Amino acid sequence: MRTSAFLYPWDVVGDPDAPARIADLGVQQVTLAAAYHSTRALTPRHPARRIVTAEHAAVLYPPDAGRWAGRALRPYPQAWIASDDPFAEAADALAGAGLDVHSWVVLAHNSRLGAEHPDTSVVNAYGDRYPWAPCVARPEVRAYLVDLAAEAAVRDGARGTELESCGWYGFAHLHAHDKVAGVGLGDAAQYLMSLCFCAVCRAGYAGQGLDPEELGAAVRLALEPVWAGPGSADTGWEAVGKLLGRVREVPSGPRRPARTPALGADLAEATLRWRTEVARSLQEAVTGAVRAAAAPGFQVLLHADPAPYRCGANAGVDPDHILSVADGVVLPCTGADAVREAVLGPFAGRGSDAVVAANLTVVRGMGGSPDTLERDAAHAASLGANQLRLYHAGLASDPDLATVAGALSRLG
Repeated sequence: MRTSAFLYPWDVVGDPDAPARIADLGVQQVTLAAAYHSTRALTPRHPARRIVTAEHAAVLYPPDAGRWAGRALRPYPQAWIASDDPFAEAADALAGAGLDVHSWVVLAHNSRLGAEHPDTSVVNAYGDRYPWAPCVARPEVRAYLVDLAAEAAVRDGARGTELESCGWYGFAHLHAHDKVAGVGLGDAAQYLMSLCFCAVCRAGYAGQGLDPEELGAAVRLALEPVWAGPGSADTGWEAVGKLLGRVREVPSGPRRPARTPALGADLAEATLRWRTEVARSLQEAVTGAVRAAAAPGFQVLLHADPAPYRCGANAGVDPDHILSVADGVVLPCTGADAVREAVLGPFAGRGSDAVVAANLTVVRGMGGSPDTLERDAAHAASLGANQLRLYHAGLASDPDLATVAGALSRLG
C-alpha cells in the first residue's frame, strides 16, 4: 500500500541525514508542508536545533509578489528557517533520496490573518470572533484561499498536493494555551459553537428562510444546559437537532426565539444546507485553481470527513461530490476500529481510481499508536483504504520510527 509521511521543511533543511532516514522507513512519498499554521515543533534529530517556533501562519516558500500586490489579504512569509525557499530545498533533498514529494497546504486556519483583519473571522452566536478561523463564506476570504491554494500547492518538485482545512473552521482548534476543557462539548455543541453569524452568513441563513436573530437566540438557548451542566457528549448529526429541539419545549420569552415551530431539527438542516453550499463551492473553486496552475497528472487530495457538519482540518464533505471534484481524500483514521469504520465506510466502492488514504498518527506522545500500525493499516485496507498517511515523521521519537519501519516492512 502506497504510504506517505508528513514532514515540515525544517525537519530536512540543515539535516543532511533526514532524507535517507525517511526513505528507510519504507515510505514512497512525503507530504511536505508548503503553507502551515502557527506551531511549536520538536526536531528531535536535527543536528543544529531541537525546537522550531513558527510564530504565525505562513508560506514556506517565497510568495509571488506580483500575485499579491495591492491585496489586503495575502500570505505571510516565514522567518524561522534559514533558507530562501525552505520547501524547494527540502523537496529537492527528499527527491534525491528517491521519494515523491506532494505539497501540504493548510487553508482556512490562520490566527494572524484574523488578528490583523478581524472582519474576516467566524463570529459565533454570542458575538465572539474566532481569529484562527476565516469565514469561508466571505468573498474576500474565498478569493484569498483560492489563490493561496494555487500558489502553495503547485511548487517546484511537487507531484501533487493535499489540501487541509478546505472548508469551514470553527470552535475546535487547540488555540495557543487553550483553556476550554472545563466544559466538555460533543458534536452538537461543537457545531452550534461553530456556526458563523458574520454579515455574509446572516444573509445566507436568510436565504434559507431563517431569521438570523431568531437563529442566534435559538442557538444560545440550546446551549444553556451545556454551560449549566457537565457539558454535552452527544455525537452525530442527530444530536444537533436534538439539542436545538429542546428549544421547542421552552415557552418563548425575552431571551428565547418567538417562533418556536420553526426551530429544532428543521433549523439545523437549514443551517447545514447553507454551510454545505458554501463549502462545496469553495472546494470546487480551490481544486479548479490548483488544476489550472498545475501540469497534467498533478494529484489533488483533500483532508476530509464524511460527516458533512464537521469543521476543522478535516472538512465535512459528501463522498460523491468530493470525489467528483478531487482525486481523492485523506481521512482521519487514528483510534478504535469504529473510528475507521465511520470515516471509511461512506467512501467504500466510490470508484477504483480515487485515492482513499487512511491517516494514522504514529507519534505516541500525540495519541498515536505505532505499535498497532500494521493491524490498523490492514483494518483500514479491509474497509477500502488504498493508501496510508503517517503523522508525523519529523515529530516522532526514534523508537516510534523504528516501530513504523518494522510495520511497513511487514505490510509490504
